[in-house]
Amino acid sequence: MSLRINDLAPDFTAETTQGTIHFHEWIGDSWAVLFSHPKDFTPVCTTELGAVAGLENQFAARGAKVIGLSVDPVENHAKWAQDIEDVGGAKVNYPMIGDPELKIAKLYDMLASDAGDTSEGRTPAQNAPVRTVFVIGPDKRIKLHLAYPMTTGRNFDEILRVLDSMQLTAKHKVATPANWKQGDDVIITGAVSNEEADKTFPGYKTVKPYLRTTTQPQ
Repeated sequence: MSLRINDLAPDFTAETTQGTIHFHEWIGDSWAVLFSHPKDFTPVCTTELGAVAGLENQFAARGAKVIGLSVDPVENHAKWAQDIEDVGGAKVNYPMIGDPELKIAKLYDMLASDAGDTSEGRTPAQNAPVRTVFVIGPDKRIKLHLAYPMTTGRNFDEILRVLDSMQLTAKHKVATPANWKQGDDVIITGAVSNEEADKTFPGYKTVKPYLRTTTQPQ
């Protein structure tokens, strides 16, 4: 199954470092960031999990929950958590999913269906595709899908930026331009006529007939 933007995020039940969860129920009315890892005790992933631990309050301020996944048993995650805190300087307070049978990795199309049914004996290289970030909306649909190589650490400030953009554009008829950040001008969508724009976004600028910009709405 190939997952695309706006697809319903597959639901699942799994063991985590904070007990059993039913994924859609766990998300509730929040946004969710699911980020996956090919194996415990790997160097780049250790830094990433630590970075997210340090940013968890910022995700929470945006109404977003974070949850990690690694294709190893939960008991390994619990041991790894101390290393993550040592390296990153912040305690891991978010849940980590155990996926030792590779079920969720397959469900989310990160591993092929014929990849086997156990994480035992598998190397990080064999699990290399399990380095994906999914941002899921309160409607349980996939809003963002990013896959990274094993040697490139993920930029979670960028995930926060994307969350800001998606939450803003879900509320207003605007889009965000390249490299946008909070407070920058935004783009008025094509669904808004010039007459409506005059009322809703007074003083907007017409850069091109198809490109109109305005200050960020609140």
